[in-house]
Amino acid sequence: MKFDKIFSRADEELLQDILGDQAIRLLSTLDETRSYNKYLRELVLMLHGQEGILINQSLRSLIIDLLREEEAMHLAKIVGINNYNTTAELYSKLKNKRIRRGSTEEENLFRFFELLPPDNEDNEIKESTFSTTPNNSLFKHQRQAVYEINYHLGCEPFRVMLHMPTGSGKTRTAMNVIAEHLRNNEPTVVVWLANTEELCEQAIEEFNEIWTFLGNRSVNVQRFWGPHSVNMYEVKDGFVVAGLAKMVSSIRSSDGIKFISELANKCSVIIMDEAHQAIAPTYRLVLDALAFVGKKSKLLGLTATPGRTWNDVDADKELADFFCKKKVTLRVEGYDNPIDYLVDQKYIAKVNYRPLFYNNESLDEKDIEEVANSIDVPINVLIRLGEDHQRNLKILYETEVLLSRHNRVLLFAPSVESSNIYACVLNARGFKAFSLTGSTPHPKRRDIIEEFRSNYKAPIVICNYGILTAGFDAPKTSAALIARPTKSLVLYSQMVGRATRGIKASGNEEAEVVTIIDTELPGFRNIAESFNNWEDVW
Repeated sequence: MKFDKIFSRADEELLQDILGDQAIRLLSTLDETRSYNKYLRELVLMLHGQEGILINQSLRSLIIDLLREEEAMHLAKIVGINNYNTTAELYSKLKNKRIRRGSTEEENLFRFFELLPPDNEDNEIKESTFSTTPNNSLFKHQRQAVYEINYHLGCEPFRVMLHMPTGSGKTRTAMNVIAEHLRNNEPTVVVWLANTEELCEQAIEEFNEIWTFLGNRSVNVQRFWGPHSVNMYEVKDGFVVAGLAKMVSSIRSSDGIKFISELANKCSVIIMDEAHQAIAPTYRLVLDALAFVGKKSKLLGLTATPGRTWNDVDADKELADFFCKKKVTLRVEGYDNPIDYLVDQKYIAKVNYRPLFYNNESLDEKDIEEVANSIDVPINVLIRLGEDHQRNLKILYETEVLLSRHNRVLLFAPSVESSNIYACVLNARGFKAFSLTGSTPHPKRRDIIEEFRSNYKAPIVICNYGILTAGFDAPKTSAALIARPTKSLVLYSQMVGRATRGIKASGNEEAEVVTIIDTELPGFRNIAESFNNWEDVW
């Protein structure tokens, strides 16, 4: 039974239910002269895709309503539903049936609709261990940072924070430190810690490239996150990249003490990526265990923002104390702020920061008070902002303006729902737009990012919520629209940093960052003024 044949039975009311009232309203407001009703089916498929509709249980239930009774009975049989007394119970059980990704039931479901299920990320597990054999020069500011890092790691307390802006080469600088350490210590193990799979894989790729040029022997490289396991017997000489979540669960397991003791005894240097998170209780558990169980290891933290907050001095001081107030910061003679130097030398793009002011009539006094008393803007407030019709119109209009002069644009939405709506509306208006959220399947996320990074000449915008703030590298991105308000200077810096890579970092000479300034909420203007924000606690 072809999906298209069944989907063709959907009426306008059902299609509008799938798209949502807000998307329909926005489309009508933006162009009253155009009827979008005849495009509804195309818009639904463009936003969700046939596979996406079947994977999403709530959307799948709408399609099930389109099945005739004999079709529903056949589908029930092949997905394992055999007991029902009435037609209503049959449809109810089909709608409530949970179908696990990669299962036989999913395969049968897609076969019923004459489709192939999308690749499951579990089927694409990469090898956990591989060897790399030696076969890249640093900029001056990076070489100076390497020298200072080695000095601090060579004497008590054997720990230091590397503070370099996004786009100035933190990871590459750290990899040169690691390569030098591995060359001078044989055998030994370096452990790299990161909190996302994207950051972990990025570290693997960067090390493999650096060691090919700077290594002096073959070493083992091991992944330890998600589906990957670490072979302690093979952890003798080389580089282990570990996800923090996997490390925490391993430490808390029944063999946790044995595991962490073995790894700590073999490890001589620990690298903590996104080190402003180092004192979070679960992450600190991992760092303390690796650093103090067995022999004492050296610790290098990496961050573009050496603080945890904007204005909580105690929390920021705790982070500085954890690294014993040892920090290597990019300093350039003749410049008060190194950001200016990086822009002049084209390591970072020259950024046009442009505020877009909006008066929040959708927020009441209770919302404003809740924001004031919270560490960051609460999710319920972000969701309410994402439902603000006039605010969304302003965001969509500004996005279209950016797409008229930039080929790669990132839109940081205030919520999952608004991210999906923005992508839907922009697609309907003729732009190539995608939405990435935490519910986007990994294979689809990978495909979208690859297309965004490609040399495809037409403009592309990725609308996202909570996905592309770290571990995402698309140097050709030249514009960002920040529609998600935040009190976190760290988060704001990460969002801006996605669009500011300069020509010498394979990016652009100029970039544009538009920030929605909600008049009742706190916010930031640019990154240069934030670079020295935490100097008082260090």
